[in-house]
Amino acid sequence: MDLFEKDGETLARKRPLAARMRPRSLDDIFGQEAILGPGKLLRRAIEADRLQSIILYGPPGCGKTSLAEVIATTTQRRFERTSGVTANVSALRELIALAAQRLRHDGQETILFIDEIHRFNKAQQDVLLPHVEDGTITLIGATTHNPLIFINTPLTSRSLIFELSPLSDEAIEVLLNRALQDERGLADREVQLDAEAARHAARICEGDARRALNALEVAVLTSPSETSGVIHITRAIMEDSIQKKAVVYDHDEDGHYDTISAFIKSVRGSDPHAAVYWLGKMLYAGEDPRFIARRLVILAAEDIGNADPRGLTLATSAMHAAEFVGMPEARIILSQATTYLACAPKSNAAYLAIDKAIQAVKGGRSLAVPEHLKNVHVTRADGAAKEERYIYPHDYSGHVVEQQYMPTTDRFYEPTTQGYEDTIRQRLERWESERVVPGGERKGEA
Repeated sequence: MDLFEKDGETLARKRPLAARMRPRSLDDIFGQEAILGPGKLLRRAIEADRLQSIILYGPPGCGKTSLAEVIATTTQRRFERTSGVTANVSALRELIALAAQRLRHDGQETILFIDEIHRFNKAQQDVLLPHVEDGTITLIGATTHNPLIFINTPLTSRSLIFELSPLSDEAIEVLLNRALQDERGLADREVQLDAEAARHAARICEGDARRALNALEVAVLTSPSETSGVIHITRAIMEDSIQKKAVVYDHDEDGHYDTISAFIKSVRGSDPHAAVYWLGKMLYAGEDPRFIARRLVILAAEDIGNADPRGLTLATSAMHAAEFVGMPEARIILSQATTYLACAPKSNAAYLAIDKAIQAVKGGRSLAVPEHLKNVHVTRADGAAKEERYIYPHDYSGHVVEQQYMPTTDRFYEPTTQGYEDTIRQRLERWESERVVPGGERKGEA
């Protein structure tokens, strides 16, 4: 072994365990059988070196970059790497120009792997588009963000999108134990990893193999050997190595929207236990309490409405109180509002009513205001005022009177039998039968 080889080996050994343990073949990739199983399209394309432009989408640590590295070792095409964090338009143009030159002079195609492609702005993504389309480069983009939202439509329409799943707990446990036996990993040390410790790491890391492997390395490198020379990794040691649980939550992207969606749907579904859990996750991850409070105000009107009119009042008060008090005490206010709204009777009748009314207007049914409801009295051509026909309801028993308020018989608000809205429903039914006609008679009387 010469000096350069020795230096290279030393540098390789200093790389993090997760980097050293990257898969070397498709068979080494765990947990992605849905897209890489025998006979699957992506596997066939890789093995036949007929890969077209693709976008790999999935959470951190699920194997996107590892899959790209495997492709690099199996393809006969030139494999170039860059990142949405470091590359700019100038760097992209240079890579594309070199790819065009290779294709023109040597007939060699180029695969361009762009990690975190979602970080490219529209102009950077547009630079790629014509060269992906004419085959100058075959694009492999990797992203933790939904490509249908964060990547330009023309680029996604020219690529196949493959979604990678978070690794199962079982897959992560296999990877941890394999790292202890692999020469690239920790095979040079005698390590005993308790099954309970491996399960804990797999569960806490939430499908992120990178985090689990690096936690194992920290545990091994910082734990003393026993008298027998064995490094014993217990659950307590693994807990200490992982430290505080990192919540999978990005504040302006998928994790953010998925969690608030689960929160709202749990309140709507009348499950206070689930609702307060998602609330806790958002607050723990540092979500803006004002954002949560605003969503509760919307929910109170949309999903509870008149079934419990106090819901909107309480949600609005909670919004102002949380703003006034601030964190950490605002968590108590938000918890009260969340649990109250989750336990309140539900009705979306008011929400449906306004949408039906707006749809009626949009559908071309713009109705004229009846003359007797107008604000300004209309005069005849001779200057005399037309007969006033508006009937004042308070002049009649029950304070309701029969008159036309809209030139149609359409119904928009249909109260449910939930909570206080059932009282409203019964009242409307009673008014319908008891409404006084202008002559003093009750509606329906002979």
